Amino acid sequence: MTSKVLVALRVKAAPQRVFDAFVGEIGAWWRPNSLFQTTPRAPGVLAFEPGQGGRLTETLASGKVFTIGQITAWEPPSRLIFSWRQANFPLDLHTEVEVTFQALGEETRISVEHRGFDGVPADSVARHGFPDPVLLLRLAEWWQAQLGSLGAVA
Repeated sequence: MTSKVLVALRVKAAPQRVFDAFVGEIGAWWRPNSLFQTTPRAPGVLAFEPGQGGRLTETLASGKVFTIGQITAWEPPSRLIFSWRQANFPLDLHTEVEVTFQALGEETRISVEHRGFDGVPADSVARHGFPDPVLLLRLAEWWQAQLGSLGAVA
């Protein structure tokens, strides 16, 4: 079994608009967090390369580009899956993020499932000394805040 979090939020917009904002405007709504840093330096700007096999990258002020993950499922406007690697993960570790966009009347329910944290070694700095339940709670809180920021943009 894998350690995972699942968070969801309703947004007053059509699924295509929310999908487009998630992938095309991530640099506008993404909020960095010191617990879940994607680069070892000051935060940069995130961006997706659209389509299957595209990358999720972070570009620093210096112009240096870090690859955070790769898109493994690209199904606009309903679903997106990508790998995720934080700066403090062991070199061979990636987790996975699945995002779904479901129409509910005039709203879209956006759900994020982030899984694979059971692969992060117990003594890894990526855990910040937290046992699994606390680490997953912090991760869920962070994703909920991200979705709130996305909702304001979408």
